[in-house]
Parts: sequence; C-alpha cells; structure tokens
Amino acid sequence: MTLHRVNRRHFMKNASKIAFTGASYLALPSRVFGANDRIRVGVVGIHGQGNAHITSFHRQPGAEVIALCDVDENVLRERASQYEKLSGRAVKCYRDMRQLFDDKEVDAVSFATPNHWHALGGIWAMQAGKHAYIEKPCSHNIWEGRQLVKAARKYHRMCQHGTQARSSPAVQEAVQKLRAGVIGELYMARGLCFKWRPSIGKVNGPQPIPQGIDYDLWLGPAQKKALFRKSLHYDWHWQWDYGNGDMGNQGVHEMDLARWGLGVGLPTRIQASGGHFMFDDNQETPNTLLCTFEYPQEGKILQFETRHWISNYEGGFGSNGDNNIGALFYGSEGYMELTASSYKVYLGKRREAGPSGSSGMDHFKNFLSAVRSGKREDLNAEIEEGHLSSALCHLGNIAYRTHRTIHLDRSTENILGDEEARSFLTRNYRTPFVVSDETST
Repeated sequence: MTLHRVNRRHFMKNASKIAFTGASYLALPSRVFGANDRIRVGVVGIHGQGNAHITSFHRQPGAEVIALCDVDENVLRERASQYEKLSGRAVKCYRDMRQLFDDKEVDAVSFATPNHWHALGGIWAMQAGKHAYIEKPCSHNIWEGRQLVKAARKYHRMCQHGTQARSSPAVQEAVQKLRAGVIGELYMARGLCFKWRPSIGKVNGPQPIPQGIDYDLWLGPAQKKALFRKSLHYDWHWQWDYGNGDMGNQGVHEMDLARWGLGVGLPTRIQASGGHFMFDDNQETPNTLLCTFEYPQEGKILQFETRHWISNYEGGFGSNGDNNIGALFYGSEGYMELTASSYKVYLGKRREAGPSGSSGMDHFKNFLSAVRSGKREDLNAEIEEGHLSSALCHLGNIAYRTHRTIHLDRSTENILGDEEARSFLTRNYRTPFVVSDETST
C-alpha cells in the first residue's frame, strides 16, 4: 500500500487544472461495458459516509473497488486494511484525488468529501473520463451546482446525486400516486428535518491540525483559514465555508422528497427566518430555520423546517425519539405522509398505508446500471435533479443570511435586485474555475 503525499506548493503548482476553460484534463472516451465487464470504482472521502460507499459498491455484482482516497493518512490506512480483509485483495491508496483521476484503471468515482469539495471533485472526475456518484448536497452553492451539470453534459458522463430515496420503491410509488391525483390537486408540500444535534463546543483560537491530515488538501478550493472548531471532522457542516447547515446535510433528502412530490423546480420567491439558539459555540449555521418557497405560476408552495431538537412526531414520522424527518403533501381531497421508505394517504377519515422497505440500497446499483447503459435518463437521481434540490437549500440559507425576501429569475438561476444576496450564489475560491458551455464530442 503506497500513500501519495502532496504539499501546498504541489497543490498550487497544479491548480491550473481547476481552470476548465483550458485543456487541463481531456475527457477520455467512455469505456463500453459488456454484461460481464466489471466497473472499477474509486472512493474519495472515506472518513464517514464514504465508508458506506465502499461497502455498498463492494456488494454490487459487477463492481470492484480498486482505489481509495483521503487526506487523512490514518483513515486511509485503516480503511485500506479493512477493505483488504473484506475483499481479499489489495487496494490502491491516494492522498490527492487528482492522482486517482489520473489512474486509467478507474471507471467511476464516488465522493463523500466535505460539501465544499463536491462540485469541484465531480467536475475533475468527469473531465478525466470518469463517471461520478456525488454525495448530497452536490454543491456548496448554486453556481457550483450548475457548473457540475454543465460538466456532466459536456463530457457525457453519468453523474448520480446521493439522494437515495429516489431509488426507494415506496417513494417512487408514492410520487406516481401523487401524479395520478390520489389526494386531488396538489397545492402544498411541507418538508421536516427535526434531528438531534449536540453543541460542537467553543474554541477561542486556532486549533492544531490532527496528525496525519494534509490540511491544505482538506481545504482545497476554500480560502486558507485556520481551524476554528474542536473537531475537524463532521462539525464542518455547521460552518459556512465548508457546509450548509442541517438543511443542506440531512434536510436535502427531505427537500428532494418535497420538491419531487410537489412536481416543481426552482421557486421565484424565498423567505426564511430562524437562528442559532441555546448553544454558545462555534456553529455559524442556524439550528432552527423556517423557509417558504413560492411558485405562483404553478399555484403551489413548499415549506421547510429544520430544527436541532427532539420533537413530537409531526406527520407521524420518527421512530427512536431523535429524528422526525419526512415530507407532507396537501391536496384538494386529502394529504400524504412520506418518508424515504414508506407512505400513508389520508382521504377524509380513511387511511391507506403504502409499502415499507429499505430506502437506498438500490441507489448504487442504479448508478452502475446507468453507467452500463450510457443513458442518463436511467439514473434515478440524475445530477440536474440533485442540483435543483440542493439549490433550494442554498436559497433558503441565502434568505436567512440576508434577512430579506429573495426573488429569483428561474431561467438564469440569478437573484434579482439584491447584490448582497447575489454574492452568496458563489464564493471566493483560492483558484477560480468554470465549465464552458461548449459540448465535447
């Protein structure tokens, strides 16, 4: 097992690869997969959710995990050892994802990095001729998400978003019933993300970087800043430079359910209110947030609520006292409760229960099937759908951060008449990048 080290000088020397108007990576011809060909997968970001990616791809017939990548040398060694015991064979190890993209044996790359790396990593992978599976949210901001969609189109690659409920038979059936008018004419959806989150604590100065971590690679496209939280891992979700709060963490799943079931894309008007209550810590994102997304042309409205506290089971959701997550739909003749694995329909006093089951075990299988077919319509969560659901989370956060009603031009994905709000559509990158509108052949 070889670990490849990259220092800051090497990172910046090769940063020109981020500028996609140049010819840094040339898209490689897609390998044509026969029925017996194995799809060789590399997994990037393996500290938390990425470990589930490793085991999920390992279980898929016709797939083989051949490479792992993480900026944490300790995690990389541990996961490699675990996987070698699981699979009975060695696996390649990389510290820098760009070296994995240069590996001609890798056909597809799965990403479970912090949010600020999702779009850039996915674009790099597709430029290098790889197909991409990207954890939610697919972007750190709206501009990045659109660049990711452009890259998938330009380089003709399959790009799956990690909203696994799209592959849930129960959810698919529920959406079909909503489209068929099971509760009459739909006019409203409500997404709920009530999930217990403890305080991340408070520090009064820069913290030491844990041994074995290449912090410069961890930061990647984000501005170079010292670590101002107790834990490097996971708690980045609650700081704006790297995460999007719980609406962009857990909530994007329920946002995707609500948006899909309601049958809408981007809204034209967004309002939000909330705050960071109870804890005096280094969290920057709100732990209580109420958002409203208006669709006047469609005559529909989507409400979303995020809360970090134990909750009553609103909508009948929840099973263990910690989580209450799902979506509610309201129509002219009744309403529906929907989770990632089951649904219930209420018509008057009559209740119809839907099927229950696993929410996402077929999501990786669906991705591999689309890679084999070469048809993006075969993807259950094609990247443009992921971009739209992620964008709603970003818009809610923008409305919260500006304390104003946001007006959106849906055709351009641009905020109207508000320079401060518009500044949140993107961010300051250490090295700028853009995907051109040109189509690659």
